[in-house]
Amino acid sequence: MSELLMRTLTGIILVLLTVFIAIKGGTIMAFFIFLLSIIGLREFYNAMEGYNVHPIKSVGYISCGFFLFNWLGIEKFSLLFILYFFLIISSIFLILKEDVTLYDMSITLFGIVYIPYLFQHILYLGGSIYTWLVFIIAWGTDTFAYVVGNLFGKRKLCPKLSPNKTIEGSIGGILGTVLLTYLYAKILGINPIWKYLILSIIGSIVAQLGDLTASKIKRISNVKDFGFIIPGHGGVLDRFDSILFTAPLVYYYINWFIL
Repeated sequence: MSELLMRTLTGIILVLLTVFIAIKGGTIMAFFIFLLSIIGLREFYNAMEGYNVHPIKSVGYISCGFFLFNWLGIEKFSLLFILYFFLIISSIFLILKEDVTLYDMSITLFGIVYIPYLFQHILYLGGSIYTWLVFIIAWGTDTFAYVVGNLFGKRKLCPKLSPNKTIEGSIGGILGTVLLTYLYAKILGINPIWKYLILSIIGSIVAQLGDLTASKIKRISNVKDFGFIIPGHGGVLDRFDSILFTAPLVYYYINWFIL
C-alpha cells in the first residue's frame, strides 16, 4: 500500500472516530482527550531526550490525571491553579534531586502547558457547535495547504524548518478554511457570519504556527516523527499539533466576541 493511500485511509478513519467521539461528548470525550494527552506528552518527552534533556515524566503524566479529574468534577481547580501546583512539584524535584536540572524542570512544565493544558480547551467548549470549529479550522487548514501546496506550490514557506511547506499552500489553507467555515455557519444558521470568517482566518494562521512549532521541536530533537501510532501520519503530536494551538483560540474568541 502506498504511503499516500495509507495516509488517506488513516486520515479518514481518524476523522470518523473523532466525529463519533465529539458527537458523544461528555465523559467519552474527556477520556479521549486524556488518552491523547498522555500519549502526546510521552512523545514530546521522548523526543526531548534526544536534545539531551531529561523531563520529569511522572510529574507530566500525573498532570493529565489532574486535568481529567478537574473536568469530570471529581475535584474543581482552575487551570491556572493546576499549572501552579505542578510548578511547585517540579521545583521540589529540582531542589531534592541533584540530577534534575533547570532545563529538565522547564521542559517538564512546557510539556504540561503545551499538551494537556491546551487540549483541555476542547472540553471547555462543551461539545457545542463551536467544538467543530476547532477541527474544521485545524484540519481544514492542513488539508487545503497540503493539496494546494502539491498542485501549485513553488515558493518555500520555511525551507530550513519544513521544506515541503509553501507560501501558496499556506494561502490555500487559509482560503480553504474560510470556505469551510462559511459553509458550516451557513448550514447551521449561526450569525454574524463575518465574525466566524475572521476567526477562520486567524485560526488558520495559528494552526499553521502550531504545525511549524511541532516541526521546530522535531528538528532540534533530531526526530522525523513524534511516534508511529497513527499509520501514515506518525504520532499523536504529528496529527494534532495544529489542534493544540487552535482549540484555545476558538474557545477564547467565542467567549469574548460571540457569546
